Amino acid sequence: MQNRNAVVTGSTSGIGLATVRELAGRGCNVMVNGFGDRAEIDRTCAGIAEQSGTRIVYSGADLSRPEEARAMMAEAADLLGPVDILVNNAGIQHVAALHEFPDDKWDLLLAVNLSAAFHTIKAAVPAMRERGWGRIVNTASVLGMVGAPHKPAYVAAKHGIIGLTKSVSIELAPHGITCNAVCPGTVLTPIIEKQIAQQAQVTGLPEDQVLKAVFLEKMPTGRLIGPEEVAAAIAFLCSDAAASITGAVIPVDGGYTTH
Repeated sequence: MQNRNAVVTGSTSGIGLATVRELAGRGCNVMVNGFGDRAEIDRTCAGIAEQSGTRIVYSGADLSRPEEARAMMAEAADLLGPVDILVNNAGIQHVAALHEFPDDKWDLLLAVNLSAAFHTIKAAVPAMRERGWGRIVNTASVLGMVGAPHKPAYVAAKHGIIGLTKSVSIELAPHGITCNAVCPGTVLTPIIEKQIAQQAQVTGLPEDQVLKAVFLEKMPTGRLIGPEEVAAAIAFLCSDAAASITGAVIPVDGGYTTH
């Protein structure tokens, strides 16, 4: 993976940041994307670049806006060169009872969790086809494989990202481009911490009980998953060793979906 150029969306924390570290450690130049304190993001990027000896650049593109998603991909090509690897990891969550779920939150979650991946893939594909090589990995969720209450937009979007993955994989397979999805279970990330608090509000349970009853009950391993565990799976799918894996939906879920 030496000197491959990658874009990882939603990568200022959690799974995305772990993926940036993993890909950079394997020799990739990476564009980081997401929100947060700009000074802290710059320090993090500089630290990864120094440690890995690769180029790490940043885009603050708001992926709920298609024009910003397209501009980010163009900027990555300008700063790093043609994009070889695209990891669509950006995701947001909102938890509420169905009859109280805000319409604007539905639209926002579908835009960030599903439509953004379409726009970035569409932008990346022409150059990948021209070179006859590309890796696309979409971060779905176990909730792209099963259902859950109080999360209608998230569940719908994650089911959608799996459908998008399968469609893209079939179309691009003859061109040396793979497209796969990883489905994390409960990973200790800022989005999960926020979900625990939201679920506590909705259910009236203390947060520690929510963690156990809502998030860990169906995980035979009985523990939260480390972001670096998901990042390792993503990095493998981006490697030459995974050239024959495409259209796959790979749980990294502590056994959640075995039930």
